[in-house]
Amino acid sequence: MTAELHTALVQASTRWHQPAANREMFGRMLQGVGDGTDLVALPEMFSTGFTMSSVDVAETMTGETVSWLRDMAADLRTTITGSLVVRDRGYFNRLIWMPPDGGETVYDKRHLFRMAGEHEHYAAGNLRVVVRIGAWRVLPCVCYDLRFPVWLRSCNDYDVLLCVANWPAARQSAWNALLRARAIENQCYVVGVNRVGTDGNGVDYRGGSAVYDFEGRAMVEAFDDELVLNATLNLDELDAYRERFPAWRDADEFEVAP
Repeated sequence: MTAELHTALVQASTRWHQPAANREMFGRMLQGVGDGTDLVALPEMFSTGFTMSSVDVAETMTGETVSWLRDMAADLRTTITGSLVVRDRGYFNRLIWMPPDGGETVYDKRHLFRMAGEHEHYAAGNLRVVVRIGAWRVLPCVCYDLRFPVWLRSCNDYDVLLCVANWPAARQSAWNALLRARAIENQCYVVGVNRVGTDGNGVDYRGGSAVYDFEGRAMVEAFDDELVLNATLNLDELDAYRERFPAWRDADEFEVAP
């Protein structure tokens, strides 16, 4: 069993509608990711910024950004994840989970941010996805999903909740509170990666990328700066806590409607 998961969260100021420039920027930042990193997390729509111009910026699953993710994962020998705009019988805000062997898994954002009109430009996903990395089980989600605890509720089926986001500075306190709440209620680690800077719509971002442990304590956290934030998660400690404080045994049973 791999007891530790070494993570790297890449917090950056995404270039607006410039996929090539973003690939170059993130590639440069990832040069500092050392051997032994298991998981690299990039923000939501990392190749374009959070845009409603889906028709103009969408790529396919054989496009340059997915190919770049595959190449980077192979070169760094690590799993890389983040979301981008994908055209695939419709337009999706799609998280790509890319392991070193290139066999990707996808998660399409379930909850579309209607206050920005996202539901008018993208199709919602309907499949909750749990991926594996070694002995670890990871539930990915995208930004606004974080506000919906039923969708993210653990059924004792994951160890890490991963959220990639473009979460504005105007609602920064909600981002930090919700990451912590999801960790406490699900007795899991929570990894949240956000962007910084100002996007093409004039929306400001402060980051707040962080890793919280199963008791809601911040292991690492960073605001405002472009950086790579590292944290090591320990599965033995998580399992011991769940055994010592088994609140999960009293969770309500439920089903999520399609």
